[in-house]
Amino acid sequence: MTRRSRRLLTTATAGVTAALLLAGCGGGGGDKSDSNGKIAGADTGASASARASASPSVAASGHPEIELPSDLSYSFEWPKTGDAVKDAVLADSEQNIKAVDLAIANQDPLDKAYMYYYEGEAAAQIETYVKAYVKAQARTTGHFRYYDPVVNVSSSKQASLVYCEDQGKAYDLYLKTKKVDKTPVTKNSYVLYSTQLLKNVKGVWVVEKLMSVRGSSKCQP
Repeated sequence: MTRRSRRLLTTATAGVTAALLLAGCGGGGGDKSDSNGKIAGADTGASASARASASPSVAASGHPEIELPSDLSYSFEWPKTGDAVKDAVLADSEQNIKAVDLAIANQDPLDKAYMYYYEGEAAAQIETYVKAYVKAQARTTGHFRYYDPVVNVSSSKQASLVYCEDQGKAYDLYLKTKKVDKTPVTKNSYVLYSTQLLKNVKGVWVVEKLMSVRGSSKCQP
């Protein structure tokens, strides 16, 4: 499965792409990807799962600790707003994004960490999304950038977050061959996300609904 074929997957999952690179822009397929080979810190399925446990430890805050492969990195360009509720939404959203990549690294569609941050419709969509990576025997690698967040709080327990993702330096790593599918940056490397969140009984802002628009003009550099 390639970044180009992910567009088909996106359609099949009601427009939800999360961080899924399997339908981005261009590139080869599976074992035939036009890869530059191994990258520093990249692990295959077994070693990645060993380090990024499917039963994550719990931090002092009560949130699961998310330990990802060393070749994955993130930049969140959404500084604190000064509003305690909005900042909590942003903080939990950083973790829910990483939790999905943890499930992919673990090759586990029911990984406990992402299920801590997603409920209902969104949880079902993420499960389908992770299954696509498991089927392809692939995971994410490289760097993801998130920017231009807009948080709206409608009540003490309801909020929304719209933000952009830059996948230009993020790729698919095929676990069997240990090769990385490096593809050129195009407008489809930029994705606009819209999430609806609910504060649950644990005080965690969980995602109930998730939608995305690949190639959105709002996220273009």
